[in-house]
Amino acid sequence: MSKFIHLHQNDNVAIAVVGLIAGESLKVAGHALTIEESVVEMHKFAVATIRQGEAIIKYGQFIGYAATDINAGQHVHTHNCIVGDFAKDYGFCRHAKATSFVPEAERAHFQGYRRASGKVGTRNYIGILTTVNCSATVAKQIAASYSYPGALADYPNIDGVVALTHESGCGMRAEGEGYEILQRTFEGYATHANFGGVLLVGLGCETMQVDGVLAKAGLSESELFKAYNIQGVGGTRNAVEQGVEYVRAMLPKVNESVRESCSASELMLAVQCGGSDAMSGVTANPALGVAGDILIRHGGTVIYSETPEIYGAEHLLTQRSATPAVAEQLLERIRWWEEYTSVHGFELNNNPSPGNKAGGLTTILEKSLGAQAKSGSTTMTAVYQYAEPVLEKGLVFMDSPGFDPVSVTGQVASGANLVAFTTGRGSAFGYKPVPSVKLSSNTAVYRRMQDDIDINCGVVSDGDETLETLGQKIFQQLLGIASGEQTKSEQLGYGDAEFNPWKIGAVV
Repeated sequence: MSKFIHLHQNDNVAIAVVGLIAGESLKVAGHALTIEESVVEMHKFAVATIRQGEAIIKYGQFIGYAATDINAGQHVHTHNCIVGDFAKDYGFCRHAKATSFVPEAERAHFQGYRRASGKVGTRNYIGILTTVNCSATVAKQIAASYSYPGALADYPNIDGVVALTHESGCGMRAEGEGYEILQRTFEGYATHANFGGVLLVGLGCETMQVDGVLAKAGLSESELFKAYNIQGVGGTRNAVEQGVEYVRAMLPKVNESVRESCSASELMLAVQCGGSDAMSGVTANPALGVAGDILIRHGGTVIYSETPEIYGAEHLLTQRSATPAVAEQLLERIRWWEEYTSVHGFELNNNPSPGNKAGGLTTILEKSLGAQAKSGSTTMTAVYQYAEPVLEKGLVFMDSPGFDPVSVTGQVASGANLVAFTTGRGSAFGYKPVPSVKLSSNTAVYRRMQDDIDINCGVVSDGDETLETLGQKIFQQLLGIASGEQTKSEQLGYGDAEFNPWKIGAVV
């Protein structure tokens, strides 16, 4: 295994795979150099002299400017690399290409739950949704009645009864962006394929009214969908008892659902990264991108999100857009975020986090370039607002914040029935009702957190796998998990607390 990785012939920095000591001699891209100062594992060092004000290049792309003169062999990080404006070549649709689809008869299959709506689920839960924070306790108590060991022993086809609660639903305008986002989120969850049955519980006087949600979504009550208010049934005790009875009546019907063979084209994969490090863009993200490309060739869908974390790399997506209109939609969301963060006294380049920096990431541009590798190489077919239903196949982008629970909430509301989550620093994350597969970017974090991480992508930098072979293995594992194999987060019981709709606007 090499001591460093030099990603692109035009890069004037390389990544230390192991810690480097001052005085070490290396040969990078045919040039000999001496390490001038110790470089921590996964951090960068200059492979040529970079003068103050000159561009620092990684992935063949701009990631920042030299704040001072940097000699070959010197550590490159936050102390001598700064963000600044630079020209981007948006090149609308330049690299858009037709996808080579696998013939329908030859496509991969998984064992899923085919719903009456035509959607296909990867899990079979009963969900209890709340329109407002005031009904959270009732929802949790209903779910608790079916959460003790053996509670569902007579219903082997049911994965669980889960309460998804949140902090909003009132103290907000009854119109506008914030309200519409929450409404779309409820609609997406109430009709999600991973729910065999759903309760929608409100208080009764909140801004986000149960009746309003039903009317907007075109939903009506049935044996597998019930909606009511605490005030309307006479208070908390009655509301809990009513919910317990509704669930009891649903159980036999939901248990009738059985897995059947479904085409991989029914899979909608949400891709995420959290706790990224310098290897995320080298191993885990591109390997996941390969797996996503395979899924798309089999007719499936990949939802890429986290708009603040494509900032500085958005031109790579506009170059892969199917049409100029799709590219312009993406740039419109970037402009929205620039204005949104400015109004609230933030800058889009306030990323990376302390953990990202400790893992060798210096600027948001560098982080975004690594993150976009999750999107693979296919053409981007559409751009969606947060929690909008995804109707296009292939690679799509859904606007969202970079905070993982909020972003995944939107992706699931949009229809994702599988989540793949890469991490370099280590992640403790799950997401009911959708299984979440976690992938580590390096072997060290995998060894430390084997109970939490499903797939070690550090095997690429270790020299044991290529991105292509690992991507194929990830795809096969995704099919297995979609068919019912439990992820590590499911085994640990994660997923009840991560539902977190995006809150926009003043709380009044």
